Amino acid sequence: VQLQASGGGLVQAGGSLRLSCTASGRTSTNWLMGWFRRAPGKEREFVAGISWRGGDTYFKDSVKGRFTIFRDNTKKTATLQMNSLKPEDTAVYYCAVDINPAPRIVTTVSTMYEYWGQGTLVTVSS
Repeated sequence: VQLQASGGGLVQAGGSLRLSCTASGRTSTNWLMGWFRRAPGKEREFVAGISWRGGDTYFKDSVKGRFTIFRDNTKKTATLQMNSLKPEDTAVYYCAVDINPAPRIVTTVSTMYEYWGQGTLVTVSS
């Protein structure tokens, strides 16, 4: 399984960016896909996740109402739409897949995700 993330960049505060993650290889429709981020000097943290089949989603509190996540199963892609970006959203963003998720549960625990994409840098200027 390979995950390819794209869409990072530099944006001013209040702006928007869209991150995409495309899975290839031996994929499944039962996966959970998540987005994590690591800001400079901080630990990696969960941002958002979506179940592959049921469309269940979950967001970190600080991004609720600003970020949305959706997926296209035919393209094996999950997209993180980030609006009203703040400087504190600056981080390297990673997509990841949990291939054995609990039903209807979007886990925020990074160790539950077996496959990871390369990071994509998001920089929000003030």
